[in-house]
Amino acid sequence: MVKLASARECRLYGRRLARHRFEYINAGLYIFAAIVLLSGFVSQFSREAQSGFVLMMIGLGLFLVVNVHDLVAHMAGIDYRLGLMEFDLQLGLVEFSVPFVQALGSILPFLGILFLLLQEEKGHGYKKLEWHALNMLVAGPVLWVLGSVHNSCQIYERADGHVQILQQSVYIPFLMGSLLFMVGSILNCHEQARYHHHGLDLLGTTWVWLGMFGSLLLLIGGLMNVVKVFKMQQMDGLRLEKLRGGAQERLISEREGQVPLIIEEQRRRKVYVEDSLPVALPTPYKDVLVGGHS
Repeated sequence: MVKLASARECRLYGRRLARHRFEYINAGLYIFAAIVLLSGFVSQFSREAQSGFVLMMIGLGLFLVVNVHDLVAHMAGIDYRLGLMEFDLQLGLVEFSVPFVQALGSILPFLGILFLLLQEEKGHGYKKLEWHALNMLVAGPVLWVLGSVHNSCQIYERADGHVQILQQSVYIPFLMGSLLFMVGSILNCHEQARYHHHGLDLLGTTWVWLGMFGSLLLLIGGLMNVVKVFKMQQMDGLRLEKLRGGAQERLISEREGQVPLIIEEQRRRKVYVEDSLPVALPTPYKDVLVGGHS
């Protein structure tokens, strides 16, 4: 859930208008996913509880799309040079690890709910599968908490205090929401160990209530992220953060080093074409005189 519009200069990828459009789509899609997930938890108090689990799966799937997009965008900002992580620890802890861990954290509860839905449809004959599903519902939020902790490791040296406040207003709701999901899943496992429920009945009221409040916090963090996206797009390049530990200089030198190679290749092709053309030999002076007298 680390967001694209960060203070990193190296995340300036693609054309300006297209980049801004994708950042707004990314932020808006996250808000929509949080609303869908919240609607899924709220619907558990209605008669259409099973449709609510489908909404949860849709919301988790959208979270996966957002985080995969963040991961690809972050790597595109450094031209997919993963070796630069050796020089800048924040590049590995935040730019790469956070969206990767958050994406895994979205896949696991998605599969857990899917297994419980299949168990509900086919009958209650696979108790081990049910407990695997509950474990997935615990492991997913744990990865979310881990990613939220990594997300808090962003350090700003050139950005102003307003940007840092916006950043905290984004990752603190994400961290609190992830904690609620994790606590709810752990408490639900302890509760179900004392009963003999099966299928969707394994997801108790405690899990639903904490998940609902967790989704609400994710929605708040998504709304604050839209404000941050707008703020970061108004900043000039002089206030953007650079890679540390010599990674920025190495990235620039590698990018500039590609230009002479391209020019050299074009020069070689031009020389080859000129050499392959037929050359007209000059007419000897004697032949010109003989031709003129005749």
